[in-house]
Amino acid sequence: METVTKSAVVRRWVEDLVVGLNLCPFAGRELVNNRIRFVESAATTEEQLLGTLEAELALLNNDAAIETTLLIHPDVLQDFFDYNQFLDTADRLLEQMELEGVYQVASFHPDYQFADTAADDAENYTNRSPYPLLHILREASLEKSIDAYPDVEQIPARNIERMNSLGREHLELLMRRCIDGGKN
Repeated sequence: METVTKSAVVRRWVEDLVVGLNLCPFAGRELVNNRIRFVESAATTEEQLLGTLEAELALLNNDAAIETTLLIHPDVLQDFFDYNQFLDTADRLLEQMELEGVYQVASFHPDYQFADTAADDAENYTNRSPYPLLHILREASLEKSIDAYPDVEQIPARNIERMNSLGREHLELLMRRCIDGGKN
């Protein structure tokens, strides 16, 4: 039986959902140019994850060839509430490292839920991923992409509309296909 790494699952999710459904119009270019770093953390505690995040920020700071990092952490912060609380810790780390304004950490989680939505609302899939992960973005690159993209402020509304039109059941199937290697 073939073992599929969690990094491969997340890459498939980026290919099929993030790029395939055009949730992020900037991701395709970086994927094609192999400038997305997929890192699977072995962290089992928040402290270990914070150390991994710090190391990834330092690596990004020293390697301009990497545009963005998806830090996959399947064994810590599976609970969305705990995960959401950890984002404040990640922001404090950026401040401590004097990297605020240089990088930002975006959030993706299997149980992601926007405020004022029900847990099973399809629109939550705009930020749902196969595993908990932290997405480290270079702010200068993000700003440059945003400046060059028409109607960037419409992206969230279009994504919500797209998710709602596809429906939760279909989105669950797409996510399962990512996890199962497209075998469903």
